Amino acid sequence: MKKSKYWIENLKLTPHPEGGYYKEIYRSKKSFQPKGFSGRRDYMTSIYFLLEKGEVSHFHSIKSDELWSYHAGDSLTVFVLHPDGDMKKLIIGPNLEKGEVLQAVVPEGSVFGSKSNGAYSLVGCTVSPGFDFNDFKLFKTSQLIEEFPDFTDTIKEFSKEEY
Repeated sequence: MKKSKYWIENLKLTPHPEGGYYKEIYRSKKSFQPKGFSGRRDYMTSIYFLLEKGEVSHFHSIKSDELWSYHAGDSLTVFVLHPDGDMKKLIIGPNLEKGEVLQAVVPEGSVFGSKSNGAYSLVGCTVSPGFDFNDFKLFKTSQLIEEFPDFTDTIKEFSKEEY
């Protein structure tokens, strides 16, 4: 059995709309009404997220900060398109001597996608205010190229014209 299949089966991960597999593992019991959100949000949520080789997490955004944490497998690169037009790469993994980090934050409102740098990557994603699919947006290729023309090749790799 491939190691990624072990995690998918034993953590009971299911396909995620952005690509890869996930399972929610925590949702705070308390909620609040954050400014700029349509409705109440839990204080915090957390998921397991797994990408296998050849899969990508398509470019999307959420309204909250998202903390990514390495759990198992190979490192994962998160490509972050910032509102100021810049792109940064966050490499989340266990090889600190190679510049990888165990945790990194994707700021709220950024557009981001990711891929494994090997056979698979298992990470955790913690969101505050808590994740709600009402705050989730997938981006079409043409929309992102218009906004971030300097990163056309990356955009084509991490987006589609239709979902």
